[in-house]
Amino acid sequence: MPPAGPGIQSSKPEKPNASLASIKGHDYYKDTFVPPSEVVTEIDARDKGTPDDWVPRHPELVRLTGRHPFNVEPPVWRIKDHGFISPNELHYVRNHGAVPRITDGASHKVRVGGAVDKPLEMTLEYIKATFQEITIPVTLVCAGNRRKEENMIKQGLGFSWGPAAVSNAMWTGVWVKDILEHVGIKSFEEGGKHVCFVGADKLPNGYYGTSIRREVCMDETADVLLAYKMNGKELSPDHGYPIRLIVPGYIGGRMIKWLTDIEVTDLESDNHYHYFDNRVLPSQVDAEKAVAEGWWYKPPYIINELNINSAIVYPRHDEVVSLTSPETTYTVSGYAYGGGGIALTRVEVSLDDGKTWELAELSTPEKPRHMGRYWCWVFWEFKVDVLRLMKCEEIVCRAWQGQNTQPQNITWNLLGMMNNCWFRCKVHPTRDDRGALALTFEHPTMPGPQPGGWMVKGGGGGGGVVAKAPPPKTPSNGKSFNLKDVQKHDNEDDCWIAVDGKVYDVTDFLDDHPGGGESITISAGQDSSEEFNALHSDKARAMLEDYYIGDLDSSVAKPEKIVEEEQLVALNTRQKLAVPLIEKEVLSHDSRRFRFELPTKDHKLGLPIGKHFFVSGKWNGEFVMRPYTPVTGDEVSGYVDLVIKVYTPNDRFPKGGKMSQMLDALDIGDTIDIKGPVGEIVYLEPGQFLIKGKPRNANKLAMLAGGTGITPMYQVIKAVLSDPADTTLCSLIYANQTEEDILLRDELDALAKANPDRFKLWYTIDRPSGDWKYDKGFISKEMCEAHLPEASPETIAFMCGPPAMIKFACIPNLAKIGYGKDDYISF
Repeated sequence: MPPAGPGIQSSKPEKPNASLASIKGHDYYKDTFVPPSEVVTEIDARDKGTPDDWVPRHPELVRLTGRHPFNVEPPVWRIKDHGFISPNELHYVRNHGAVPRITDGASHKVRVGGAVDKPLEMTLEYIKATFQEITIPVTLVCAGNRRKEENMIKQGLGFSWGPAAVSNAMWTGVWVKDILEHVGIKSFEEGGKHVCFVGADKLPNGYYGTSIRREVCMDETADVLLAYKMNGKELSPDHGYPIRLIVPGYIGGRMIKWLTDIEVTDLESDNHYHYFDNRVLPSQVDAEKAVAEGWWYKPPYIINELNINSAIVYPRHDEVVSLTSPETTYTVSGYAYGGGGIALTRVEVSLDDGKTWELAELSTPEKPRHMGRYWCWVFWEFKVDVLRLMKCEEIVCRAWQGQNTQPQNITWNLLGMMNNCWFRCKVHPTRDDRGALALTFEHPTMPGPQPGGWMVKGGGGGGGVVAKAPPPKTPSNGKSFNLKDVQKHDNEDDCWIAVDGKVYDVTDFLDDHPGGGESITISAGQDSSEEFNALHSDKARAMLEDYYIGDLDSSVAKPEKIVEEEQLVALNTRQKLAVPLIEKEVLSHDSRRFRFELPTKDHKLGLPIGKHFFVSGKWNGEFVMRPYTPVTGDEVSGYVDLVIKVYTPNDRFPKGGKMSQMLDALDIGDTIDIKGPVGEIVYLEPGQFLIKGKPRNANKLAMLAGGTGITPMYQVIKAVLSDPADTTLCSLIYANQTEEDILLRDELDALAKANPDRFKLWYTIDRPSGDWKYDKGFISKEMCEAHLPEASPETIAFMCGPPAMIKFACIPNLAKIGYGKDDYISF
């Protein structure tokens, strides 16, 4: 173990001894036992500029979803070296969003209601003074522990946990059973069937909440707690300060942090996160099928109790053991755990791929609870002759709980949950740093973004159940076309495209394409494989098969070179243009302004007001392509500016925004490709627009934007206000998560101040702070009535933002105030 880093005082010696003998020598239940700690006082630089920039965090924790939200695990050997009890500072953390900033824990209130006789609002002080306090050790495990192994087979919807989404601590609190009896929980027949818990962490789909069954909460042997101490200290912000739920033997996703509400109900929780997380769906169910067929709501697939699992910690990944060492044996060691309070009976190790198994030595420091129930992990050791390791290809472990054990292979599932296949550590011959013969060891993966692991190099785990995308349904019809043939069909009246070696006549699809016909005609007459695959889902690829007309024969002819027009306009709908980055400005922790150079200082971009262009490039070896609206247009020459938000990996989108991360990683001089223009809205002149190719007059614009959807609005607003003779009224409602998220704030405020009669500006945010004078929450009917013009033949509503905002906030509320389907359109 390396010396403690800056800002950390370790209570562990330089050479920790976490052998079973050492663990057995402790009595973790004595008052004299001091839990290990590594006190952290500094704010990690990676948290600065995030909503959590006030929470001290251990710098060795491996971040799995970028800077924010905070989802981390310790290096697995670090947590094991501390022994049976894990230090608070190295305990894994699963946060879905920002940590609630609760400053006065003593007066923090928990509301208890629903099917009870005496609804009650309790402070933490009241809870401590009223109910019996207990302290017990409980192992917490995320249901996604070891998920990266599944993601190596096929990327699911979850980020890549390694094998250390597990930790063990002494939890102090009160029984939930006592609280429910105190308020008079109603009988099962009277509706007291489920107990719902909600925390203070507000997320995009509401506050995080879940439920567990009444009989679990009321079972005195289940030890369900409201905990307010961890290893003898008050909870830290990341672990739920000031009070949280602990459900021994259950997955961590049921243990609500920052608890605010307990409600007894007739039905299980209707919370979004109760349904759309912590499920094991069948391997054949992908994301689209899960939604279309209602799999998220099917009761058999919910996860509550932990399954049996184990992992090898030593030898560590990339550890080297010299064969010239006087040591003739090596101690393989690791952890194991299970759910339901059932004791782990044995751990076995195999050196011949499971043909034979040998017993490891177990350490179970935990004292059994009621009726012999166990809530904690165990450690195990297996001493092996080094010469035997020379002859084996891998070390394999599996744990047993009663007569049940771990499966041999991975069973892939959409959320990557509950992976508990045999843990395999590869053994390779090598030479040590002195050139002597040695062995090196390789774990399946390393957590999160860390490189390494035999599954990474091998492209997956043999024997696993892999859910693959279906192959194209349409067989070859014997017809073939070369690119010269395809190139002749290059307009909206006769539109062919080639994708992945097949040719499609998509002329009849243009009017019905959800993204607008221009997003297809921009690639008319071309091999558009990269563009199509970057922008479309498996479902869209399946729809394309209806327009298949033959195969592409690339050997017959090459496409004719497109002749550049002899004018100083940069954009070309038929050809990509590489533009280099010449300036880069950091606007906020997640906002950037990029300036790209056009071919000459006299070139105009050539983008009509209201349209956008495609940006494309490579991110981690993958072609990515997205539409963007720049904040500069033909009013300048020689360059084009983009303002974007950078979407780093998070719990909902483990890979983050590929394009925004690609742009953020650009160095000065690096290039991207642009192609366009494209879009269905064009501002022609004062009061006149082209909407889907048809003229439309409007003297009032109702504009609803969310997040980066502001850029096309800004483009139109700026064009209207730049002409003193244009009397068009622009009214904008701009929605964001926080005030810091508002893009182009200074520019918008300046335009509104300079043009009070022509530009009406209104903001709404989800999480206001300080002296916020605008609205809070989602766009509502009341906001639209107050800040948008009335519907009329001379009014158009423009929308741009996340699909959920358009579908559930913009369109319904515009309809409520009189806008018809022909009166609004999305950019």
